[in-house]
Amino acid sequence: MKKRIGSYPRVRVEGGGRAVVSQAGSALLVETVRKAGLDTAISVALTPWRKARAVHDPGKVLLDVALAVALGGDCLADVGMLRAEPAVFGPVASDPTASHLVDALAASGEKALAAIRSARAEVRERV
Repeated sequence: MKKRIGSYPRVRVEGGGRAVVSQAGSALLVETVRKAGLDTAISVALTPWRKARAVHDPGKVLLDVALAVALGGDCLADVGMLRAEPAVFGPVASDPTASHLVDALAASGEKALAAIRSARAEVRERV
């Protein structure tokens, strides 16, 4: 990891064979999220769901769940594969934290969906 910009670390990918990570292909997904500004937009949109002393940003937690699904995961616990590569994904919330966020967003129903859709639309327009 070189430096942290937004929700994810900035990763330099090279083919030298040193510092190999098992999810190297995911670097493209992370870089796309970063460059498009989706991490920032989702974080801002989900600010109302951030608890006062929360360590993890709800936007990053949700994006981590989406990345885990994109990498073949099929349940919330699969964010563990991201947790195993902090140089690529940065700090990843625990399974209970991810589960609590999903519960909170589900309980908010249309309000949460509207926030997420608004962030996505903002990013799509910019991209």
